[in-house]
Amino acid sequence: MKNILIGLVFSILWASASVATKFGVQSASPLILANVRFFIAGILLLGFSYTFGKDAAYRLPNRKEFTQLGLFGLLNTALYLGLYVYAMKYTAAGIGSLAVSINPLIIVLLSAWWLGRKPAKAEWLGIVLGMLGVAIATYPLLRESHTTMLGILLLLVSMIAVSAASVYYATVQWELPNLLINGWQVMLGGIFLLPVTMIFGDFSVTHWDAQFWASVLWLSLAVSILGLICWFYLLRLDTVRASLWLFLCPLFGFFFAWWLMDEPVTMYTVAGTLFVIIGLYAGQRAKLSGQPATKK
Repeated sequence: MKNILIGLVFSILWASASVATKFGVQSASPLILANVRFFIAGILLLGFSYTFGKDAAYRLPNRKEFTQLGLFGLLNTALYLGLYVYAMKYTAAGIGSLAVSINPLIIVLLSAWWLGRKPAKAEWLGIVLGMLGVAIATYPLLRESHTTMLGILLLLVSMIAVSAASVYYATVQWELPNLLINGWQVMLGGIFLLPVTMIFGDFSVTHWDAQFWASVLWLSLAVSILGLICWFYLLRLDTVRASLWLFLCPLFGFFFAWWLMDEPVTMYTVAGTLFVIIGLYAGQRAKLSGQPATKK
């Protein structure tokens, strides 16, 4: 019951990020919103880690580790979240949640190119179904101007960036605790993004109002900290089963978008979400059953 509750909390928090971001970009330039979020989350994570981390693992990274953390932060924070926040200005919140759920499928493709791992037939099927599901769910929102092609393109690039970050993460033999890794990569990602924000962030349209701070604090505390703590806990139990909780993110995401932002839920939404969920299951069913996947 405890593990189920933690899984549900993770899915709800992860799905809420797109709606919280959508509210935030109504008050501020996306780049400013992203940078403030990164610095708050990084300072809190690093402060907590170095204050309460008692064993020797809670130390400053060495030069090699800073290089690894920097590359991870560039991909996972500066590029992924920077582009994702910007995309939410031009994209429906529900589509943002749906796009995040196809990360495991993109990781399959990147692993094939980067690590020389040939995708199984079931994984190819999952990729096709997942992409088809996103296209079906997006179609009416493009027609009704809830989403633009620029938003979809930015989302796609951001999903590739975070998937590349995941593949890179798996290639590194990390010696630092997860909290320190997350804290440093968020902080470094914020530092990398800062010059771009200073040049291109529109401070004239930024309102430091209650809506802005509510969005930033939710994204920093609930999503970047509590959500990731739940995710790391689930990963320690079982990596494959942890990924199953991503199946619920599109459902919660479209619910929040409908409830809080009055975004339409149509048969296209339902059909597209089902395609993505079936695609995710198809892509991982060999792992879930404990059987080796059949490769081409």
